[in-house]
Amino acid sequence: WALAGGRRALFMDTGLGKTRMQLAWADRVARHTGGRVLVLAPLAVGPQTMREAERVGLGGVRFGRTPDECANARVVVTNYDSLDHFDPAGFVGVVLDESSILKAFTGATKTALCERFRDTPFRLACTATPAPNDHLEIGNHSEFLGILSSHQMIARWFINDTSKMGTYRLKGHAVEPFWNWVASWALCAGLPSDL
Repeated sequence: WALAGGRRALFMDTGLGKTRMQLAWADRVARHTGGRVLVLAPLAVGPQTMREAERVGLGGVRFGRTPDECANARVVVTNYDSLDHFDPAGFVGVVLDESSILKAFTGATKTALCERFRDTPFRLACTATPAPNDHLEIGNHSEFLGILSSHQMIARWFINDTSKMGTYRLKGHAVEPFWNWVASWALCAGLPSDL
């Protein structure tokens, strides 16, 4: 499903194999296109991702903080803090591990990630902790994936919540269409049976 869509979000609870899913996605995109895929992860998670790739026998994956450390890798794993060392134009795909980093609506990190990977054809956002009641975080994921900007999402399905300054609530008639739209680009699972 994520491969067929090209730009998707996987909101998988802890223990459902999110790291393996993103590695399999990155490997298949790299093989299909002949290009390279960048996996961005928080500090300490990058080396764990590399160890998981080794555990499942996935070759062509390298962890590094600079391009020289992973020059021949199909799938490059690095930390968010090393992003400035890598040119997004050198990658056909990008994976955001712990994509809740996009949470802040006007945050510098969210803005930088959306701008830097705007032209990247394949994008995957993965997190175990999306905030289901934080509609702006969902909108930020949509914007990163190139589905719909946060502002467009708000204009389409939300109104200002006059009881709380600076917050939005779903329009009454928009609840089902909104969640159907989210389900068109995001897969949410809390239990193995959800899959």
